Amino acid sequence: MEIKIPEVGESILEALVAIWFKEDGDSVSKDEIICELETDKVNVELNAEASGILHIVVPTGQTVPIGTVIATLEEGAVAQDSPPQDSPPQAAEPKVEATTPVATSTPAEKHAVQPPANPAARQQAEERGLKLEDISGSGRQGRIILDDVLAHKKGSTPQVKAKETKAVAAVETETAVDGRSVTRQAMTPIRQRIAARLLQARQQTATLTTFNEADMSWVKKIRGRHQEQFTKKHGIKLGMMSFFVKASIEALKEFPAVNARIDGTDIVYQHYYDVGIAVGTERGLVVPVLRNADQLTFAEIEQQIADLAAKANARKLTLADLEGGTFTITNGGVYGSLLSTPIVNPPQCGVLGMHSIQDRPVVRDDEIVIRPIMNLALSYDHRLIDGREAVGFLKLIKEYIEDPSELLLEL
Repeated sequence: MEIKIPEVGESILEALVAIWFKEDGDSVSKDEIICELETDKVNVELNAEASGILHIVVPTGQTVPIGTVIATLEEGAVAQDSPPQDSPPQAAEPKVEATTPVATSTPAEKHAVQPPANPAARQQAEERGLKLEDISGSGRQGRIILDDVLAHKKGSTPQVKAKETKAVAAVETETAVDGRSVTRQAMTPIRQRIAARLLQARQQTATLTTFNEADMSWVKKIRGRHQEQFTKKHGIKLGMMSFFVKASIEALKEFPAVNARIDGTDIVYQHYYDVGIAVGTERGLVVPVLRNADQLTFAEIEQQIADLAAKANARKLTLADLEGGTFTITNGGVYGSLLSTPIVNPPQCGVLGMHSIQDRPVVRDDEIVIRPIMNLALSYDHRLIDGREAVGFLKLIKEYIEDPSELLLEL
């Protein structure tokens, strides 16, 4: 049986063989995860379609076109997959003994002897210096998932060592022209995609940014007053993002050009609101989309954002999670950003940038008072959106945030 790179999406033409969880010649069980592929948009896990012996054709680290045969599977029964219940599990004993980690073992050898784990869990364990065999798995058939690693107490192995071990195969040491050393590291497919998209945005849009600031007093007061009850009822915390999603949707309804896109010489006005939420991961920035966000409640928005962020960090996002989007919101404030100019995500024409909240002196009713202020930035494609519309759009978001009663009452 041939194992090929599957078709992931129309725009994806190749994939990187990121990691093999089995070695050449190892036995595998049906439905067992044997390989992880990385494309310029999503990561894909390949499962064995049958039990048998694995023969690897394309090693880890190579990028190959869609449809390429990366391994073959010599079908046949695997004795240790389902031992008889009335017999002692002797077949599994040698593998258990081999789980003692050896400092000189390769990554492939480590994956072959360690307990089953999701890729994100395995990577997080390496970065935290944890041994997978010390972690109890709560996933299907005892598989270790990301939550298991995050909940486990950090081991004694220094975190730096895990990172250094992982980086050895990824970089090469070179000597610069002046004789000093440098390292060269190949871009991952997703980083290449990010670079290409950012360059495309600069070259194909007439981007301009307008700024404003919002007094967050009312939002903070509402969250403080109702947080406990909201969390108890919905099982999710009330964050800042749901207010900005709601405010953005109302502003998009008032200024439909910001929710539109350019198609050749036509303007396409989109009468639906699929809002992209920028999520920073260790692999780069991804923008999963809230579908029909105008139909979602505050709790549903918060829950979907949390779910999408978890999928992004666990490398479980699908193309359906990323494609489309009519408007994007990015929150640089979580990293401490005070002000920035976000880049438009084509073919969208607008992106809202949120920033950190600071207590500042402001004038209210002829008095100087201290208020929690957030800087807001709207980057827009000036080919479609005029300055008047952009300023009006951002000002309306400011008004909704400073007095959210209309959002809550759906006026």
